[in-house]
Amino acid sequence: MRVADFDFDLPPELIAQLPPETRGASRLLHVDAAGACHDRRFADLPALLRPDDLLVLNDTRVIKARLYGRKDSGGKVELLVERVTDEREALAFVRASHAPKPGARIRLADDLAAEVLDRQADLTRLRFPAPVLDVLDRLGRLPLPPYIEHAPTTADEARYQTVYADAPGAVAAPTAGLHFDDAMLARLDARGIRTARVTLHVGAGTFQPVRVDAVADHRMHSERYMIPQAAVDAVAGTRARGGRVVAVGTTSLRALEAATQTGDLRAGSGETDIFITPGYRFRTVDALITNFHLPRSTLLMLVSAFAGRDAIRAAYAHAIREKYRFFSYGDAMLLERRP
Repeated sequence: MRVADFDFDLPPELIAQLPPETRGASRLLHVDAAGACHDRRFADLPALLRPDDLLVLNDTRVIKARLYGRKDSGGKVELLVERVTDEREALAFVRASHAPKPGARIRLADDLAAEVLDRQADLTRLRFPAPVLDVLDRLGRLPLPPYIEHAPTTADEARYQTVYADAPGAVAAPTAGLHFDDAMLARLDARGIRTARVTLHVGAGTFQPVRVDAVADHRMHSERYMIPQAAVDAVAGTRARGGRVVAVGTTSLRALEAATQTGDLRAGSGETDIFITPGYRFRTVDALITNFHLPRSTLLMLVSAFAGRDAIRAAYAHAIREKYRFFSYGDAMLLERRP
């Protein structure tokens, strides 16, 4: 497969720059198992799911991962923390006129500087003089995706976060979850649709373009995930009742599928660089709620694997004709897995 096989033309005006006025007031494109498209509202979701279905939510919390500072020479530096690896250490993408070398200091405030430890591929390992999460909370900025053109605001700090976010560590939101509010979760519960939580800390690699021509040559950045025993038990109970496992977002799906690579779903934590492309055999997830993804992206490849390349190609063409809103602040899809 070629990366160009997953390209499409998107009118720029369909890239959502702001979330809908109220959480969940978005459209929903339902793509059934036969590939047919149905135009819905996200408010219709409870009627499209079945009692005894299980929604699996990613409870990661977005951190203020973007930092600005200066080298000792005075040169400007921009940091995007990709992953917190220890209380006072992190891996980050560094943008500067000349990459700082090990031993260099990056001054983030008058009283605070980070030390460059070493390079790990395209990431730089940094040591902070205080807990990393505390530094980010004090000095960091929300890392909105590059296609959102405005600077992050206090409104973004609320809306670029799910209502059930709990475990800090993501540098991008699990955006399918942004559509849910407490009232929707209550409606789903009243219908007998259960929820379970997993954690996958979305890394900055989600923003990185695919720079190779052949899909097989691409390498994913690894991300940290955790599957609690309660989620494993919920999946087993859902299977026993004849219900479906519905992943809320590609991150929930990747966590579940990563945890079943050696057999049955198991509780635990680890790192995953799972790359799901057409031909992948899904082990856990039966349906997927997701947003619309960028052209030539690994996430577009994932949904093509899940629903079928032809079905996704037709669905995206339909969404463009019907002027759905795309990407993080855009509309949603409900995909049923191709038989």
